[in-house]
Amino acid sequence: MSDERLRRVRDRVRPFPDFPEPGVLFRDISPLLKDPVAFRALIDLLEDHVRASFPKIDFIVGECLDSRGFLIGTPLAQRLGIGFVPVRKKGKLPGQTKTKAALCSLQAELEVQSDAVEPGQKVVVVDDLLATGGTMRAACELLKRLKAEILECLVIIELKALKGSEKLNSIPFYSLLQYD
Repeated sequence: MSDERLRRVRDRVRPFPDFPEPGVLFRDISPLLKDPVAFRALIDLLEDHVRASFPKIDFIVGECLDSRGFLIGTPLAQRLGIGFVPVRKKGKLPGQTKTKAALCSLQAELEVQSDAVEPGQKVVVVDDLLATGGTMRAACELLKRLKAEILECLVIIELKALKGSEKLNSIPFYSLLQYD
């Protein structure tokens, strides 16, 4: 992994103390999205990781409760020459869907279209951040109901102190940046 590319990405993550509530240190990727060189470095790093780890993959799945998974997942899927599958808040996808409650403080329900993946297809689930892990776990449970093979959960930022990766029930997990 290129130290220069990783440094460029890390330098574009902005901390916001006491947002959205007192005591929370929010990690904002907006400056990363605004900087085309840093964003390209991010997608390059994720692409390098996925290509090196998984020679056969069918889809990138964007875990998109608030759509940031779309921002990362779609260009990554395009680079890999594969499709992108959205997992969204309930009521945002047309057609027949599968629904699962997210295991987080948001009490949101996630859904995926019932025909999004075929049994046995290999997927990597992508989002910008792993905090408590409840939303990522719910997305994985939806994909398992469709009988997808989840190769890995992949995020830009992991908040290690919240131990979200422990909720993924031994699904392989990779984070580009880690914060306590």
